[in-house]
Amino acid sequence: MNTPICEFVRRYSEENALRLHMPGHKGTPLLGTELYDLTEIEGADSLYEANGIIRESEENATRLFGSASTLYSTEGSSHCIRAMLYLAKADAVRQGKAFHILAARNVHKTFLSAAALLDFQPEWIAPSKETSYLSCSIDMEHLEQRLQRGDVTAVYLTSPDYLGNRADLASVAALCHRYGVLLLVDNAHGAYLKFLTPSEHPLDLGADLCCDSAHKTLPALTGAAYLHLGATAPAWMAEEAKCALSLFGSTSPSYLILQSLDAVNAYLANGFSETLASYVQTAESFAKRICARGFPLIGNEPLKITLAPKAFGYTGNEFAARLSEQGIVCEFSDPDFTVLMLSPSLPANAWERLEAALDAIPRRTPIHATPPSLSTLPACALPIRDTLFCKRETVSLEQANERILASLHVACPPAVPLAVAGERLDEAILACFAYYGKTSCDVLCDNAP
Repeated sequence: MNTPICEFVRRYSEENALRLHMPGHKGTPLLGTELYDLTEIEGADSLYEANGIIRESEENATRLFGSASTLYSTEGSSHCIRAMLYLAKADAVRQGKAFHILAARNVHKTFLSAAALLDFQPEWIAPSKETSYLSCSIDMEHLEQRLQRGDVTAVYLTSPDYLGNRADLASVAALCHRYGVLLLVDNAHGAYLKFLTPSEHPLDLGADLCCDSAHKTLPALTGAAYLHLGATAPAWMAEEAKCALSLFGSTSPSYLILQSLDAVNAYLANGFSETLASYVQTAESFAKRICARGFPLIGNEPLKITLAPKAFGYTGNEFAARLSEQGIVCEFSDPDFTVLMLSPSLPANAWERLEAALDAIPRRTPIHATPPSLSTLPACALPIRDTLFCKRETVSLEQANERILASLHVACPPAVPLAVAGERLDEAILACFAYYGKTSCDVLCDNAP
């Protein structure tokens, strides 16, 4: 597969042109990548008005992902999430409906900033069983009962979640489409799922819109992401998606990241599915070995190892620290879990190093402490958007009971809301704050706004 963006930059860099254009480094090395860092000069195309090499590269990505349209972002999945939600709200407006979106509670905080920017108030899907704040299992019977009321225009899920749990997207998509509802999926952690055999990507499971972070599980530079339109998305969205991205994106997208997305196309087309299949088998074998040694694992995502080390006598944070002492750096940890992200790009000795590091950690007395209950969500007292324009003050958790949260979110690691702006705090949610190490929070002033 050709790489038109990379090829253009290579030719330009070889011409030794006098660069009387941005960027200010003029191609002179400081970090070493400046020679290939360009702006929208003639021939370089323009991301949001692409009709040249960027468009050609995006068409390559569209074929690889089998989408109706795949578009690039150099500002991560956060950029794509805002664009997806804009398109979903625009679809409701076109139909003369109010925009009413159901969202699983384990959204990324970007969803909340989009709610403020686009002025909508989500209805939350609470987990159907006790679980981590980072996950949100879906009760299909409850979801169908809610959709039967006929006022929902979109459903929004995060799958895979940070712990490697995946929703039954095929069933959710079928249910959504039965009731004429769009399904939007934050697939930031699952770009590689397209290249499993068979594909387990949201597009192939029925999602209308989804985003992928190419940098999380594919060998792209940080910030590289895709906005995908599925075959079932309304046809007009293909024409409006660039406009949606331009509303929220910088007018100076990184040309280094665009080259990275372009180069990844060739990487994916050149036997990646076969490489991935072999690697996943090795990962499954490794997971079975460490389970046999008493390391509890959760999740069903092939490229994540999520340890639940309390059974081994450690909090997730303590376990991550033990691994760090041996040169193993985790994706993240919290009081309950330690998450390791895998990739075929890891060196050949990675399995040996990880296994030796795990074997060096002694078993201790199990820890039985669990997170506070998730049985109820805080009550909404004020819309998200309105809350953000009110006066606020910082108070201790002891002073926050019955006050209205003023921060966009208070998160557990890494970016999932425990509570959302405009929700009234109670003792249960404040216990959750304390569990994750929060000691204070922003609340509305008593005389707000």
